[in-house]
Amino acid sequence: MEYHIYTHKSPVVLESGAILPEVRIQYSTLGARKEDDSNVIWICHALTANSDVESWWPGLVGPDYLYNPEEHFVICANILSSCYGTTGPTETNPETNTPYFLSFPVVTIRDMVLVHEILREHLQIKKIHTLVGGSLGGQQAMEWAIQKPSLFSHLILLSTNAFHSPWGIAFNESQRMAIDMDPTWRNQSLDAGREGLKTARAIAMLSYRSYETYEQTQREEDSSKTDDYKAITYQHYQGDKLVKRFNCHSYWYLSKAMDSHHVGRNRKSVADALGQISAKTLVVGISSDILFPVIEQEFLASQIPGASYICIDSLYGHDGFLTEIEKLDVVIREFYK
Repeated sequence: MEYHIYTHKSPVVLESGAILPEVRIQYSTLGARKEDDSNVIWICHALTANSDVESWWPGLVGPDYLYNPEEHFVICANILSSCYGTTGPTETNPETNTPYFLSFPVVTIRDMVLVHEILREHLQIKKIHTLVGGSLGGQQAMEWAIQKPSLFSHLILLSTNAFHSPWGIAFNESQRMAIDMDPTWRNQSLDAGREGLKTARAIAMLSYRSYETYEQTQREEDSSKTDDYKAITYQHYQGDKLVKRFNCHSYWYLSKAMDSHHVGRNRKSVADALGQISAKTLVVGISSDILFPVIEQEFLASQIPGASYICIDSLYGHDGFLTEIEKLDVVIREFYK
């Protein structure tokens, strides 16, 4: 993929009324764009992912795969508040010439969509063949399709919801509580909260996977053990792995943004908002997902006009939308027929 940076020099007013003096957007593209924009595939990434879709969706995006550069123009923009190049708490405030850190304003899903719109207008993309998103990426895609229904021909929503549930918010708050217990968290430093982030990620893994996942992948064969279990090692491993590639400030703000997701906010109703979507829509649920249970995707499919719904069986819970590549490939290809 090719990496790009666009800096929007005008102030951006967020949903809260807070103003960012400018916004830098890091985005990636793959393939050649047709003059009529008929081959544009815009992918919205999830919580700790980035714009390099080939790296986190191998087998779906790239040469010889479903979304390939020979046929499609794939674009993915790093989201507002993340730590991979787009404006966020780790970036420099141009008004103070110091990092924002916790002075960064609270961001919502609608603010992320606003920044996607700024980039789209800059690139003069007038039509998007398919908008795709899973989890927090699906929340962005859904909100965008509500705001700009005529822009998208196809919409694919994976493991996502119309509004974030009390269950999901509670998981996110538990993670933020862990971060807040880290004595370094309030430091004005890029390294602030690292130990808290490890714990937060361990908590998150319990929502991304399921009882069955751990039972099959972390079960002990040696019944004589009384400590140092596989499940313990796995939790530490996942925490350490995230800390090496992500920033605690971004994690904090992105979890808050996920909590904010509610398509009915300041609109007539959730049903009315979803009814505005005019793209041909596919909604995909994962059978073992406890964070975004299939009842949420069934609801989406029942409210979005003409939407199709598919449930994919998977051992891997919420992460199934990232790991069940072969099954997703079949489902999406069938959707396009």
